[in-house]
Amino acid sequence: MLNITKLWCNTPGSMDHLRYGPNTHQKPIVVWNTTQRCNLKCIHCYTKSENKPYQNELTTQEAKTFIEDLANFKVPVLLFSGGEPLLRQDLFEIASQASNLGIRTVLSTNGTLITQEIAQNLKTAGFTYIGVSIDGAETTNNKFRNNPQAFNQAITGIRNCLKAGIKPGLRFTVTNYNIQDVEKIFDLIATENIPRVCFYHLAYVGRGTAIVNNDLTHEQARKFIDYLLLKAETLQQNAQNTEILTVDNHADAAYLYLKLTKKDSKRAREVLELLKINGGNSSGKGIACVDFKGYVHPDQFWQHYSIGNILEEKFSTLWTTTQDPLLLALRNRTAHLKGKCATCQFLDICGGNLRVRAQAVYGDIWAPDPACYLNTQEITSSK
Repeated sequence: MLNITKLWCNTPGSMDHLRYGPNTHQKPIVVWNTTQRCNLKCIHCYTKSENKPYQNELTTQEAKTFIEDLANFKVPVLLFSGGEPLLRQDLFEIASQASNLGIRTVLSTNGTLITQEIAQNLKTAGFTYIGVSIDGAETTNNKFRNNPQAFNQAITGIRNCLKAGIKPGLRFTVTNYNIQDVEKIFDLIATENIPRVCFYHLAYVGRGTAIVNNDLTHEQARKFIDYLLLKAETLQQNAQNTEILTVDNHADAAYLYLKLTKKDSKRAREVLELLKINGGNSSGKGIACVDFKGYVHPDQFWQHYSIGNILEEKFSTLWTTTQDPLLLALRNRTAHLKGKCATCQFLDICGGNLRVRAQAVYGDIWAPDPACYLNTQEITSSK
């Protein structure tokens, strides 16, 4: 996760200590897919969720035992995800336990179920941030989600969060389907006073594998980041306090740094040190995922690979003592990367980018990430 506002405009963000602080990656942020059931059916869903019951979800007590372990392990953040986590009946009870034990609790949701009552329950349960997925203006978003009411319901959910005093943010996965709507998204942000927006690059997993050919081209990706840099400056000049972040393509970090060297070389050197602390992609190190059945994954996009199950062994034990070959390799990926990733001068700030994209396109997790848009000169010229 790259904080454009922080790095480009030198404006501090709310969670920068987790990305650029001295304890970055000491303990993982954990994504918990609380359920696989979802009331929508999005075209890019990495879990292929549908509106149907799924068997063998963790029970309330199993979930509480899991969270006790996370608290003892000093996990800094637990992200409740899905499916749609608000379909889980004991969500507020479990989240309250997590927040009471000192874990920062955040929610990833499609927003369509957040009534005023639900928003207040989220506040009471201790949620500090609600990430609402909106992938375009009304027509585009509704096509993404296969629901004609999804956009309006999500906007209502955001408004209810703001009324309840919980910080909401937008989550937007950018593709050829919706890139034309990005400007409208910023208009929406201004109209609704939304304090944060995260732009996700497409992960080629789940239903996302069916739309790989509609990912941004390399040229589109570069122009997209150029637009975000300019937008971040404009928002700052207008005193509009909205954080802009990008997620799941760490070529963005190198590209931002190279642009900054031409704008402010002193600031660029400072940013480079922050990016080195962050280290780029941290699958299997700074982030982990536990699915609705209790299986542990290197991150949320590795649903097809598990290192064990928390019902058989504690998460903290699995994460620290495992001899799983993939997890160990991800933690020492420099020795395994191939092609331009292996020789790139920005490996220390990119981390080899998203390995599941390489696997999806080339059948080799160590091949270059096909979504990396840096050219040969950029990856070989001296920093």
